[in-house]
Amino acid sequence: MSTDSPRIPSFAAFWPYYIGEHRHPVCRRLHFVGTTLFGGIVFGCLTSRPLWFGGALIAALALGAVAFRMEGKRSGTLVLISMIGLLVVGHPAILGGVVAAYAFAWIGHFKVEHNRPATFTYPLWSLAGDFRMWGEMVRGRLWSGDASEIAGPALGD
Repeated sequence: MSTDSPRIPSFAAFWPYYIGEHRHPVCRRLHFVGTTLFGGIVFGCLTSRPLWFGGALIAALALGAVAFRMEGKRSGTLVLISMIGLLVVGHPAILGGVVAAYAFAWIGHFKVEHNRPATFTYPLWSLAGDFRMWGEMVRGRLWSGDASEIAGPALGD
């Protein structure tokens, strides 16, 4: 997606684009592993420092929720970096979860899909898309076949 092209206006319009960038099952499986590792590390951080990390997590989610609505107008890169910063202040181990999640996802894009991750242009919607895709996979969907054929509409449609 060119930086000169108009921005996608909503997450509902972004979801088909996002899932179309994850056509290969191996790419989706790599995302699943990275997101699961991230979730496990979040859980570990919450159990080891529940008040401190919990507060940072709530602040990061609130910041992301506000900026999520503006992603159609401008990139949320600075917001995503700020969210990660808040989480690292809450518990430094979270950085390992972030690195693991992006490493698995980007291997899927650069080595399997041979495309540019959507997170470079739409970081917040890509994060939401990744969690949506993970949820679909937990429900037994998107493990095989071309994801764009079975993706369905975005949440909230």
